Amino acid sequence: MPKTKVLIVDDHGIFRDGIKLVLSQTDDFEAIGEASNGNIFLEFINVTLPDIVLMDISMPIMDGITASKIALEKYPQLKIISLSMFGDEEYYCKMIEAGAKAVIFKKSGAEELLYALREVAKGNNYFSQELLKKLVFKISTPQNKEQLQISEREKDVLALICNGYTNKEIAEKLFISAKTVDRHRTSLLQKTETRNSAHLVMFAMQNKLISF
Repeated sequence: MPKTKVLIVDDHGIFRDGIKLVLSQTDDFEAIGEASNGNIFLEFINVTLPDIVLMDISMPIMDGITASKIALEKYPQLKIISLSMFGDEEYYCKMIEAGAKAVIFKKSGAEELLYALREVAKGNNYFSQELLKKLVFKISTPQNKEQLQISEREKDVLALICNGYTNKEIAEKLFISAKTVDRHRTSLLQKTETRNSAHLVMFAMQNKLISF
């Protein structure tokens, strides 16, 4: 089975070397290249397209947010995991808006990094638990509650989605079937007019469906 191709974009060489070492010890991932800023990254993907990009947010010349937007306009199938030094939800939202499938802290351990990579490789989203623990997720009453008409059960599901739980994990916590969770998730996407779980979380933040 071919390995998932990963490109590392970060302006710190030692950090890139550390990730390459972690990937070299796995059977399912391989680092096919690296870039120290957004411009070099964009040049690289025009020659060789990776499956997943590990993207730093803050870099010289071109930051990760700008680079992600440009790359995904041209290559929408590209999967981007944001590597963040920030605990500020502003950057979290901006990377999701740019199209990132996952956000993790750069100081996360190898285990969490590989877990995020595997989830994204499967087509899922992943949100760093350490980042989300900094936010107190509580469903509040939005100004447009009447238009959204989110049920109490949908609020429960939304809170758990925002905490990064999978359908199966949400089902176990709420004592309902995974199929029912999927139905609630689909309903939330339709009501909020969002495309995927990542955009649903961002929508919930920006519209104060959750508070910090």
